[in-house]
Amino acid sequence: MAVNLSRVTSKYQATLPRPVREALGIRAGDSIAYEIERGVVRLRRATPLDLAYAQAVSKTLTEWESRADDEAYGEL
Repeated sequence: MAVNLSRVTSKYQATLPRPVREALGIRAGDSIAYEIERGVVRLRRATPLDLAYAQAVSKTLTEWESRADDEAYGEL
C-alpha cells in the first residue's frame, strides 16, 4: 500500500495527490464525501445522493447567515 501525503495550509486546505485523484476519479469542481468513524476518516467522491442530501438539509443550517458571523467565524 502506497502512502500519499499532503500539507495542510493555514486555512486548513490540502491538495489531493494525483494518485488519490486518479483512484477516486476526482476532477476539478467535484465534491468529496468524508465518513468519520472511531477516529478513522474515509475519503470518497461524493455521489448524487450525497449532494441531494446536503442540498436538502442546507436550509435548516441557519445559525451562520449574517455578515457578523462571516467576520467572526470566516477563518475556521
